[in-house]
Amino acid sequence: MRNLLSIPALALLLYGHFESKGMAAELNGRVIVTRTLTKKRVTLPVYQLRGMSPAADRGASHPVNEYSELIVFLEGNASDAGKPVRVELQQQGQQFAPRLQVVPVGSTVSFPNADPLFHNVFSLSGAKKFDLGYYPAGQTRVVTFEEPGIVQVYCHLHPNMYAAIVVVPNRWYAQPSEDGTFSMHDVPPGTYKLVTWHMSAGFFRKTVQVSSDSATDVLLHIPVRDEGRNP
Repeated sequence: MRNLLSIPALALLLYGHFESKGMAAELNGRVIVTRTLTKKRVTLPVYQLRGMSPAADRGASHPVNEYSELIVFLEGNASDAGKPVRVELQQQGQQFAPRLQVVPVGSTVSFPNADPLFHNVFSLSGAKKFDLGYYPAGQTRVVTFEEPGIVQVYCHLHPNMYAAIVVVPNRWYAQPSEDGTFSMHDVPPGTYKLVTWHMSAGFFRKTVQVSSDSATDVLLHIPVRDEGRNP
């Protein structure tokens, strides 16, 4: 005869199942940038050796919205990875658009060339090294990102072209709105490192405690002293 759970045991099991499903909480936050972080980009040594100089700094004539230059995400929990996506990082007007892209592990990025000239897209970053070669207008190349990390993207022909791809380890990430606010949904209760990465200023970390009782609110001031070591 098959063993059957008693009514009380079955009720307890079902309660635990539904309770765990309902424990996820919301993490709301705001990033406050306390001073200008974006800096004028310098020519990389690989370009200096070729006698090339960068184009005029884009911040000289157009103020930069610092919040468009940063991403927030939770460290760890790679077992709960976000669903991979396919996005574009377009080359147009000798710029990458968007300059900052965030994708979960396993995602694919296409690099279409919309300029009437050749481009060459490459990265020397530890999270993903690649060189897509030279290709003309109307063509594209595709890269899949299997590991989390920051991928710095350049063009061999145009030293002013720069973009960053943030490959996040899980589904809890956000790009703040113009006022610095952001939200992450369905976060399991626990203690986390909330990471802010800015394209010029790098990493900032803050320990946050997410509770199942109510939404968690957090305020981040940057620049601040980093609580952890940069990866």
